[in-house]
Amino acid sequence: MAESNKTVVFQAGNEEYAFPILYVVSIEKMEGMTTIPHMPDYVTGITKVRGELIPVIDLEKVLYNRDIQVEEKTRLIVIETAELSIGALVRDAKEILEIPAENLKQPGLIAYQKTSFITGVANFDKRMIMLIDPQRLIQTLEGIKEIKEYMQNQKQELHN
Repeated sequence: MAESNKTVVFQAGNEEYAFPILYVVSIEKMEGMTTIPHMPDYVTGITKVRGELIPVIDLEKVLYNRDIQVEEKTRLIVIETAELSIGALVRDAKEILEIPAENLKQPGLIAYQKTSFITGVANFDKRMIMLIDPQRLIQTLEGIKEIKEYMQNQKQELHN
């Protein structure tokens, strides 16, 4: 049997992207976010999901350098990596899709540091879906170290 990859497909800009399902905790409607001053421009604020405070990043800002327009379809994909849990604000969370290994190609752009988080392109007849590694995505974001420290301080204050 061919190896496959289960992913959560979402829309950012006019393109389709996917996170490996292993990293996805949940998909939420965007509700009740608190903005925090002096954060990097891709951080829209923090929100509470299942009792945990997590930073929210605007994936349109990260990928296309423009603010997302929050609409009815806008979703928050909660991702957990070894370093940090984050909420990724996306235009639409579309589906859970199993990508057969034979449909997955390595992008030629992988050497480019700013897009090193795009680890593959799923090539289907009528669509292409770019696979994003959340761990790498977080590592490429400028100012993420400060956000991790801020979130750790918030957690410590809650437990004191």
